[in-house]
Amino acid sequence: MYEDFARVYDEFMTTIPYTQWADYAETLWKHYKIGYEKDQKEKPSLVLDLACGTGSLTVELAKRGYDMIGADSSMDMLNCARDKMASEGVLDKILLLEQDMREFELYGTVESILCTCDSLNYLLEEEDLLKVFRLAENYLDPGGLFLFDMNTEYKYKQLLGDRTFADTTDDAAFIWQNYYYDDDRINEYQLTLFEKVGDLYRRTREDHLQKAYDPEQVTDLLQKAGLKTEGVLDAFTLEPARPDSERITFAARETYNKEKFYG
Repeated sequence: MYEDFARVYDEFMTTIPYTQWADYAETLWKHYKIGYEKDQKEKPSLVLDLACGTGSLTVELAKRGYDMIGADSSMDMLNCARDKMASEGVLDKILLLEQDMREFELYGTVESILCTCDSLNYLLEEEDLLKVFRLAENYLDPGGLFLFDMNTEYKYKQLLGDRTFADTTDDAAFIWQNYYYDDDRINEYQLTLFEKVGDLYRRTREDHLQKAYDPEQVTDLLQKAGLKTEGVLDAFTLEPARPDSERITFAARETYNKEKFYG
């Protein structure tokens, strides 16, 4: 996924507010707190950034003092992330793992897991969402927080579906066509990239699918995975999600199963 686009991803994603994402994560950690009772604290020390892509959020949080793990299934994206880590001087603060989010493995538990920028919408089956949620529950510390966002059906139908977007830089251009299939609740992205190579442009195409889920579907799956839903929020706020929310942020807590830790 994003194999060819990885090379120029950051050039075209300059509008993604990674600083705002980091601010929002810190707001949610402070609001919901990590852990239980007297052991609660307002921020984690070790965080997993699941589906981290080119690592912009991972690096931003590392610069703020967090020890980070970045996991992504695309080695092309991770190579970009590693270059970014080096240029920002945070190589010692981040561990990168090439792993599919449905099968990720860690060496131990973490205090919080993030999965941002609608990465979970790429999972087209409830069974795959449940796999991720169960793994999150397994690798979270007692009372740890899983924070993730998802695009909504409202966004796909009203803002993206059957629309075309385009952008250019000095060395590249892309055309992004969207088609929303109401019966399956699937949004198809057809991404055509033109990348300058010498005096010519190389054309590549990638097709991506994302699925819209009802918030109730998501919270039911979180419960099945043993996670407690703490918040279903209109993204970047502490307000409840609305019917016209374009993006919803979920906050879920590990519910501390003693058998998990002590057998």
